[in-house]
Amino acid sequence: MVAVGSTGPADVAVFVTERLTVDVTSTLRRLKSSLRIPVVLIPSQIDRADLFTAVECNVVAVLPRVAATSERIRETVLTAASGGGVLPTKLLGELLRQFEWMQREVLSPHGLHTSGLTPREIDVLRLMSEGLDTAEIAVRMCLSERAVKRVVFGVTQRLNLRNRPHAVAYALRSGVI
Repeated sequence: MVAVGSTGPADVAVFVTERLTVDVTSTLRRLKSSLRIPVVLIPSQIDRADLFTAVECNVVAVLPRVAATSERIRETVLTAASGGGVLPTKLLGELLRQFEWMQREVLSPHGLHTSGLTPREIDVLRLMSEGLDTAEIAVRMCLSERAVKRVVFGVTQRLNLRNRPHAVAYALRSGVI
């Protein structure tokens, strides 16, 4: 964290505004591209549509101005600096509903998962994590060995992973297996 007027690097940006207007959104996007730090937004009012725009702009915490005591601002900034997020309960519910809708209506119909992996890729990675080799995975999934190798190659190339163990580790950290 850095105090206003400081010349050192900042860990978190705090942005106070009445509403999330086009100008405010533009400023937040510039902050995101130039500083690449989390943003705490303190608006007088915010609605569902504004929340999604704010999240796209690297806002990790929303603290309504009416609740913005010095102690709450301090706690929120510390949470943002440590990689956490803070949202009012109602906005968190909206965000979770939107996330669920996106998975159900946008990603799943195209065979995608929020991790960026297809169901087939997830199945191959799960079997790899159980210690199965290419031939065993092919038998278990009713695929050719070549098809299994293509799946593994596709995952490692697309996600910039070094090898099979790295791919399994990625899937474990992402929570998909």
